[in-house]
Amino acid sequence: MSELPEADRFQRLRSARKYFVDTIKMIAYRAETAMTCILREKLARSDDARALLRDVYGTEADLQPDLKAQTLTVRIHHLATRAHDEALRHLCSELNDTETVFPGTSLRVAYELGSSQNP
Repeated sequence: MSELPEADRFQRLRSARKYFVDTIKMIAYRAETAMTCILREKLARSDDARALLRDVYGTEADLQPDLKAQTLTVRIHHLATRAHDEALRHLCSELNDTETVFPGTSLRVAYELGSSQNP
């Protein structure tokens, strides 16, 4: 690292910034852990839950705002197997029950599993 030019050297995070980043990482990990627990309720092998979430994170989704209904629908495309689709439907249902409002809007987020639809 000492051989790098000054402009290319890594900057050390200040303590406050590091704590902030660590807090975000902890929140994300706890959210992932909660979703993993929900998925485990529907999976035959509970060890597959985190791997399934990684698949979901990489899966395409359509975002459809509906200003009249005040919703933002997140339509997640189907997964590789029927069992995974069923587990994901269960997760979507649980997330929908939270009635989360998308930040900065008045739109309630609604999750569903389905194919892409062209308007």
